[in-house]
Amino acid sequence: MQIADRCVASFNYTLTNDAGDVLDTSNGREPLAYLHGAGNIVPGLEKAMEGKSAGETFKVDVAPEEGYGERHDALVQVVPRDAFQGVDDIQPGMQFQAQSNQGVMSVTVTKIEDGQVTVDGNHPLAGETLHFDIEVTEVREATAEELEHGHAHGAGGAH
Repeated sequence: MQIADRCVASFNYTLTNDAGDVLDTSNGREPLAYLHGAGNIVPGLEKAMEGKSAGETFKVDVAPEEGYGERHDALVQVVPRDAFQGVDDIQPGMQFQAQSNQGVMSVTVTKIEDGQVTVDGNHPLAGETLHFDIEVTEVREATAEELEHGHAHGAGGAH
């Protein structure tokens, strides 16, 4: 069976950046399962998975516009330290949920200086070309429940 809409595909992966640093991998974990066509993985990877079968291995480079998007400077803001009431120790790298005029978004603390905290609402991989090394481990028809919920269930998927 080939990967197509309404299929659940499972795959092992290693994700690296341009420098070859491993950013994420499924090594030592269950393969990742997703419902093809539901937007559960970045668009460039989903397009590359189309038509593949269990047992296939391949590499794919995903440009930012097909991955986590370009970086937007407008998503970097400096806010007063007292906006983090109830948080005693703020460190760069910490992530918080923030309310914006587009709804709730995740922000990452990038700098703390003179009572001001710089937060970045860009995805940590925004602007990066993503280099995937993929091994397709299983392709099957999605269940009615998976189609209704819009994601894979069971090992490697949502529960």
